[in-house]
Amino acid sequence: MTTTAPQVADAPVKPDAVSEPAETDLTPDKAVTLVQRVLMPRPADPLKVRSLYLDEENAPVRVRQDGRHSGTITAGSEVSFATYFNAFPASYWRRWSVLGSIVLRVTVAGSCRIDVHRSKADGESMHVTGVSHEGDDERTLEFELDLAPFIDGGWYWFDVTADSDTVVREAGWYAPQAPAEEPRLAVGICTYNRPVDALAAARALVEDAAVLDRLALVTIADQGNNHVKDAAGYAEVKAALGDRLRVVEQPNLGGSGGFARTMHEAFTRSDATHVVLLDDDIMIEPDSLLRARAFAAYAKSPMLVGGQMLALQNRSILHSMGEIVDRETFFWTNAPNTEYHHDFGKESLRESPDLHRRIDVDYNGWWMCLIPRAVTEQIGMPLPVFIKWDDAEYGLRAFAAGFPTASLPGTAIWHLSWGDKDDASDWQAYFHIRNRLVAAALHSPHKHGGKLFREMLKADLRFLINLQYSTVELHHLAYRDFLAGPEGLFGGMPQSVVRAREVRATHSDGQVLPSSADLPLPSMPTAKAVRFRKIPVSPVSIAKTLVKGLVHNARPVDEANLETPQLNLAFQDARWFLLSRLDSATVGTADGRGVTFRRRDPATFRRLAATSARYLRRMSAEFPELQRRYQEAAGDLTSMDSWSSAFEQWGYERV
Repeated sequence: MTTTAPQVADAPVKPDAVSEPAETDLTPDKAVTLVQRVLMPRPADPLKVRSLYLDEENAPVRVRQDGRHSGTITAGSEVSFATYFNAFPASYWRRWSVLGSIVLRVTVAGSCRIDVHRSKADGESMHVTGVSHEGDDERTLEFELDLAPFIDGGWYWFDVTADSDTVVREAGWYAPQAPAEEPRLAVGICTYNRPVDALAAARALVEDAAVLDRLALVTIADQGNNHVKDAAGYAEVKAALGDRLRVVEQPNLGGSGGFARTMHEAFTRSDATHVVLLDDDIMIEPDSLLRARAFAAYAKSPMLVGGQMLALQNRSILHSMGEIVDRETFFWTNAPNTEYHHDFGKESLRESPDLHRRIDVDYNGWWMCLIPRAVTEQIGMPLPVFIKWDDAEYGLRAFAAGFPTASLPGTAIWHLSWGDKDDASDWQAYFHIRNRLVAAALHSPHKHGGKLFREMLKADLRFLINLQYSTVELHHLAYRDFLAGPEGLFGGMPQSVVRAREVRATHSDGQVLPSSADLPLPSMPTAKAVRFRKIPVSPVSIAKTLVKGLVHNARPVDEANLETPQLNLAFQDARWFLLSRLDSATVGTADGRGVTFRRRDPATFRRLAATSARYLRRMSAEFPELQRRYQEAAGDLTSMDSWSSAFEQWGYERV
């Protein structure tokens, strides 16, 4: 590895050095274009959240920050910037960008030492270079650092050891050369009756001057009846953006239709070169937009740049690092070598070897994803599928056309994790299944779907013994619509959610009650319930329990149990080995706001099981023909012209 000696500038850094680095009077100056600002935590951030920005383990006194880009380190402290938001993900830049080196620029005042470290793919760290600074005069240090050793993984970061009170300000990671082209950035936010959340996301962007300066357009697809333009804070966002804000009110077309609208506005009614799609119910670190933009600017070829997901409920947790689609089962899953649900409040970046490998993904969720105009011009728009699988399918389609996706560490939003959702069994189950089948028809390499239909049969049986009949009814609706072919996808979008909700409500497990207190007390004695809840762990006990459960589902129901639940179960306790042996139970919802009353019905069990088997056999047999039909229709389904015609037909209003 080679590094140049740190460059020390004699002149003070101008206050606008971060947003306008080219105008500084530093000589020599290796830093040309800022790609990642070093951030201080927000003043209100608790200690766990501060761990995303600062490693203060060896600091007896916390860093005193002055805004988001300046902080004072107390004498005798050592603070590391080996953190999620402040370390530099060198391996990703090594793999995907044209850069051969990166420049760290740090402005300090006070006697201190700056040391630069790097890690390898296995998490082992090593010292790279460092320099001491004496006195209270403000000096700017620059380190040009080689990206060559990061082919498989690794980060750069720096530590500050303060001999006297030391101010660190306006630090950042810079490219040593200008990009070939400056991206013109559009942002698209899709919202349904969450105007406050949507405006909060937009406000976070416009309150950051550097981000605001880079925005060419912000489009909010407003799909509800509680409108963005009527919410508190709209005037503030409108004043900041002026004619760069575009709110489009349209019918509820789900995430697919909402994000398609924002892409349509960006690429047909502006000169934006890239659009960043954002969910409405998020909290965003604004610099993430600039990081994604910079990554796209220096990419070797056009590519999608995704933000990772931090958990909104517990903000020090990295919930999702990257995802793939298993082509055998055609189901999404964590990418290899990811660490799910990592808590930086418990283990810092330096203490977490699994966070140092580069992760390669198939797609990135549209909680935050940058898409270049060049990609859309070649592969088209999203599928008209309302919600679910639109982002995964788009990533697979882009990859097949030669446009990869990177889920970039340090570029992230906070979002409600799916651990607090149960959308695979509520009304959204219809979209999970139908759109999975559509995506498989477009991209599965297997003539008869591989293990897809076998896994779907197992899932249907699991839902049935869990007494979730409404979920399986929704699956059957999805099977019928998939078999009907691609012709009805566009036309069915506006009413698809209504149909799904109606089917969901046909069974008691799809009807949410306020509380189990609305029903009689459970009939099973406590001592028996304790024994009944014993978890089978050995293969023999699991097999015996499964057989007992299946036999029980074929037996007549005790009528008394249809009025009085046998057990009240928390959501996390509603497991197959319990419910398969019960006649009834209340089960809490995933969000903790209510319960459902699940009741066993042997006739319904037999009918739904037989119907699942029949549909799945048919889809497996007809899959080659279904693939042909969907693949031939894909170009029309995803064309800009088709979406333009659909928007005109459904009606909309620009605010």
